[in-house]
Amino acid sequence: MGIIGVLAITILIAMLEIPKLWKKRMKNDIWVYSILLLAGALLNGVIVLHLPMPNPLELLAWLYKPVSDFAMKLLS
Repeated sequence: MGIIGVLAITILIAMLEIPKLWKKRMKNDIWVYSILLLAGALLNGVIVLHLPMPNPLELLAWLYKPVSDFAMKLLS
Protein backbone atom coordinates (compact mmCIF):
# COMPACT_ATOMS: atom_id res chain seq x y z
CA MET A 1 0.00 0.00 0.00
CA GLY A 2 2.73 2.44 0.99
CA ILE A 3 2.82 6.14 0.35
CA ILE A 4 0.24 5.90 -2.46
CA GLY A 5 -2.24 4.45 0.03
CA VAL A 6 -1.63 7.23 2.53
CA LEU A 7 -2.08 9.81 -0.21
CA ALA A 8 -5.26 8.13 -1.52
CA ILE A 9 -6.83 7.92 1.95
CA THR A 10 -5.92 11.55 2.67
CA ILE A 11 -7.53 12.69 -0.58
CA LEU A 12 -10.62 10.57 0.12
CA ILE A 13 -11.02 12.05 3.60
CA ALA A 14 -10.60 15.58 2.23
CA MET A 15 -13.15 14.93 -0.53
CA LEU A 16 -15.67 13.73 2.05
CA GLU A 17 -15.24 16.42 4.68
CA ILE A 18 -14.24 19.68 2.96
CA PRO A 19 -17.42 20.04 0.84
CA LYS A 20 -19.54 19.82 4.01
CA LEU A 21 -17.52 22.61 5.58
CA TRP A 22 -17.64 24.64 2.35
CA LYS A 23 -21.46 24.48 2.22
CA LYS A 24 -21.61 25.83 5.77
CA ARG A 25 -19.13 28.58 4.77
CA MET A 26 -16.68 27.60 7.48
CA LYS A 27 -13.53 28.84 5.75
CA ASN A 28 -11.47 29.14 8.92
CA ASP A 29 -12.38 25.60 9.86
CA ILE A 30 -11.35 24.42 6.39
CA TRP A 31 -7.91 25.96 6.89
CA VAL A 32 -7.43 24.35 10.28
CA TYR A 33 -8.79 21.02 9.06
CA SER A 34 -6.52 21.07 6.01
CA ILE A 35 -3.42 21.89 8.05
CA LEU A 36 -4.13 19.12 10.56
CA LEU A 37 -4.95 16.62 7.79
CA LEU A 38 -1.73 17.51 5.97
CA ALA A 39 0.30 17.15 9.19
CA GLY A 40 -1.24 13.73 9.82
CA ALA A 41 -0.58 12.66 6.24
CA LEU A 42 3.06 13.77 6.48
CA LEU A 43 3.58 11.89 9.74
CA ASN A 44 1.97 8.77 8.28
CA GLY A 45 4.16 9.11 5.19
CA VAL A 46 7.26 9.24 7.37
CA ILE A 47 6.12 6.10 9.19
CA VAL A 48 5.35 4.25 5.94
CA LEU A 49 8.74 5.14 4.46
CA HIS A 50 10.52 4.08 7.70
CA LEU A 51 12.35 7.39 7.97
CA PRO A 52 13.90 8.31 11.31
CA MET A 53 11.55 10.53 13.27
CA PRO A 54 12.86 12.65 16.15
CA ASN A 55 11.42 12.19 19.60
CA PRO A 56 9.47 15.30 20.73
CA LEU A 57 10.82 14.88 24.26
CA GLU A 58 14.34 15.47 22.96
CA LEU A 59 13.26 18.93 21.81
CA LEU A 60 11.81 19.71 25.23
CA ALA A 61 14.97 18.48 26.96
CA TRP A 62 17.07 20.66 24.65
CA LEU A 63 14.89 23.72 25.36
CA TYR A 64 14.88 23.29 29.15
CA LYS A 65 18.53 22.26 29.62
CA PRO A 66 19.81 25.85 30.02
CA VAL A 67 17.09 26.54 32.59
CA SER A 68 17.97 23.35 34.44
CA ASP A 69 21.69 24.15 34.39
CA PHE A 70 21.00 27.65 35.71
CA ALA A 71 18.81 26.33 38.52
CA MET A 72 21.46 23.74 39.47
CA LYS A 73 24.11 26.49 39.69
CA LEU A 74 21.84 28.55 41.92
CA LEU A 75 21.08 25.63 44.23
CA SER A 76 24.63 24.30 44.57
